[in-house]
Amino acid sequence: MPLASRALAILHEWVQSESLRKHCYAVADSMKHFAPLSGAAEDVDLWEAVGLLHDMDYERHPNLEHSSIEGHPFVGVAWLRDNGWSEEVCRAILSHADYSGVSPETPLEKTLRAVDELSGFVVAVALVRPTKSIHDVDLAAVKKKMKDKAFARAVNREEIVHGAEQLGLPLDEVISNVIAALKADAARLGLAGTAS
Repeated sequence: MPLASRALAILHEWVQSESLRKHCYAVADSMKHFAPLSGAAEDVDLWEAVGLLHDMDYERHPNLEHSSIEGHPFVGVAWLRDNGWSEEVCRAILSHADYSGVSPETPLEKTLRAVDELSGFVVAVALVRPTKSIHDVDLAAVKKKMKDKAFARAVNREEIVHGAEQLGLPLDEVISNVIAALKADAARLGLAGTAS
């Protein structure tokens, strides 16, 4: 069974919140899209699985105080290790939390850090369009909303900018690729738009 299929089943077992599931789908879509761009075309399944699993424990163990030893993502990673998931997957998931003590080093880890907040932000931009469609979102719309501090204020803009820097890509390119990735999965994300 492909890793992403196993990951999807685990996500559905651990997460009941439809919005958190959709966030994980969006991050997985972005990861899958970036794998070939990062020279990891043969690892698309692995990259997608990491995206699906990165927040698997957030609903049950949100760790809002950012403990460096318990809660999200440590609970999920401990479960994944106990269930035979690779250290590559576990390390990538740990590296997406800046308080984990694990800094992103590989292309997989850097990409997860770069697309996590950004995927959520692009979804938020789509949801405020009159059509609620990702197909009506472009680079200019995302950049305009990034400047609007009142919009999606929980999203850390510095994290988005820093993520692109860590990837060694222009921010505009990262945003454009995330938009393209989410457009490819618009229906599952609930972003296909309303019929006018």
